[in-house]
Amino acid sequence: MTRRRVLHQVPAGSRSAVVTGAARGIGESIARELAGRGYRTLVTDVDGEAAAATAERIGAAAGIAYDVTDPDAAHAVASRARELAPLGAWVSNAGVGFDGTLAELDEKHVRALVDVNLMGPIWGSRAAIAAFREQAVGGIPGGELAITASLSGLGPVPGLSVYAATKAGVLSLATSLSSELRGDGIRVHAICPDGVGTALLDGMAPDGQAKALVRSGVLLTPEQVANALVGMFGTSRVYRTVPAWRGVMMRLSALAPGPLMRLEPAIRAVGSRRLRRR
Repeated sequence: MTRRRVLHQVPAGSRSAVVTGAARGIGESIARELAGRGYRTLVTDVDGEAAAATAERIGAAAGIAYDVTDPDAAHAVASRARELAPLGAWVSNAGVGFDGTLAELDEKHVRALVDVNLMGPIWGSRAAIAAFREQAVGGIPGGELAITASLSGLGPVPGLSVYAATKAGVLSLATSLSSELRGDGIRVHAICPDGVGTALLDGMAPDGQAKALVRSGVLLTPEQVANALVGMFGTSRVYRTVPAWRGVMMRLSALAPGPLMRLEPAIRAVGSRRLRRR
């Protein structure tokens, strides 16, 4: 088994962290994990009141409103974090999960999926990179740049085609950035979890193809995802699938989608049975 290489890093207690989409769910758990590790954590969410309430509840430094589709706002958030302490981590977690086939989704939902799930991490990463590089001039090295991706980014997921495409995009972004930023001392990480018990999953159509497929796998807790993602900080590991065996299965389905996806009706039936037993 390959060991992860642990790299030099400035202690978390002297740095700030930004988490997007952190008023609830996975983002809240990531923010709580970072605050527990000593980061001066800035909870951000499109719902500013909820972000402030979550920050107070978990002991984070502050909570503010932030629309990840606004590139200028990303730089403003980075500046706000640096008022707390030099930026040490930026986690692009905000996402939407509208389910449905490409033909079924309306234009508003397609645009939201791309703007929030893909463009959001792009704008956030640009702002974080600029902040890290500016700090490096002053002698403060590197930092952690992280993205919440998804197992769906590794292979075909009927009923979540646009969502899966955005998650494949951010996973590709993370792996490419890890090479682009190697000389800057900025470590890039992405987490690819199976289904997670959050409001995003609850909001999917109860009898839809996507929800049945997701429930056929392993249902994780937000805390498990947060622990796995933050556990990569300070290492050279770029991405991780949770659980690992589901990642292997998804990669195999991507290699031979035609033959393997013939099993999709049977896999979906398993998920449907689990949903009926709830």
